[in-house]
Amino acid sequence: MTVIERDLLIVGAGPVGLYAAYYAGFRGLSTAIVDSLPEPGGQVTAMYPEKPIYDIAGFPAVKGRDLVAGLMEQAARFDPTFVLGEAAQTLRRDDDGALSVTTSAGTRIGCRAVVISGGIGTFTPRPLPVGAEWLGRGLSYFVPSLEAHAGQDVVVVGGGDSACDWALSLEPIARSVTLVHRRSAFRAHAHSVAQLMASTVEVVTEAQVTGVHGGERVERVEITGPEGSAVRPAQAVIAALGFTANLGPIRQWGIDVTGNRYLPVDTTMATNLPGVFAAGDITDYPGKVRLISVGFGEAATAVNNAAVLIDPQEQLFPGHSSDAVPALA
Repeated sequence: MTVIERDLLIVGAGPVGLYAAYYAGFRGLSTAIVDSLPEPGGQVTAMYPEKPIYDIAGFPAVKGRDLVAGLMEQAARFDPTFVLGEAAQTLRRDDDGALSVTTSAGTRIGCRAVVISGGIGTFTPRPLPVGAEWLGRGLSYFVPSLEAHAGQDVVVVGGGDSACDWALSLEPIARSVTLVHRRSAFRAHAHSVAQLMASTVEVVTEAQVTGVHGGERVERVEITGPEGSAVRPAQAVIAALGFTANLGPIRQWGIDVTGNRYLPVDTTMATNLPGVFAAGDITDYPGKVRLISVGFGEAATAVNNAAVLIDPQEQLFPGHSSDAVPALA
């Protein structure tokens, strides 16, 4: 069993969790971040890495990927420990108040406080009905890098915002892009659908991918629609069928839950469990607004209060970061 000891554990490596990692470092706390997804960025990376975000302070517009990269760089100066591709499962509290969380892979993380920043919970991609054995060999559920698909024949499956965004983003890079949707109507925004229809992306509706074939990697797919089946070349299949999200094992911690997936918090961002705080979309309180920008403020509040809990000699207000710039350089 891998054992990690840190002052603070952050559950969720989305934008809010990454900012919490930076802020914890600023407060002098050692930090571990656990996330069930294989890379940081949470919902932003999984669903709209290439989409511009317009409500982040200081940025007229910023792509999701660039926002995550900036947050990673910001947190990196304090060297947080990332535990990715592992879901937080069990929480144990020792007699002295110390906490430990064990992950789905058996990693145990000991800490003095926890900040849950899991967005809307653990993401599980909705699987493509066929071809699961090709995962990692041409089949994927999101697009970590557009450049990886340069010169490829790409088949995108789905009819939501992610499917349309990825198809449009890949159009100028890939050799060909085909979007397959099992319905004639799309869930994506009308503007994105209009862009899609005006692009060179081949859109095949009322159809499904019914076969994935190849050697070491994907080479072709079978698409079946009202007029029968056809085989198309494809070196990449992106199953943008959406994700299911839930709190998963966190529900077993004894934590209060509202609306089936939100965690009520007080003004310090504390949950009902001593030493367990929350920040971001997962929190719930009167007047809650679910925006990334709001989550950033909640992360700072949670970390500052966690710092005082960990060391009662600490001050709640840490001072201004501008006063510490020489020390951080």
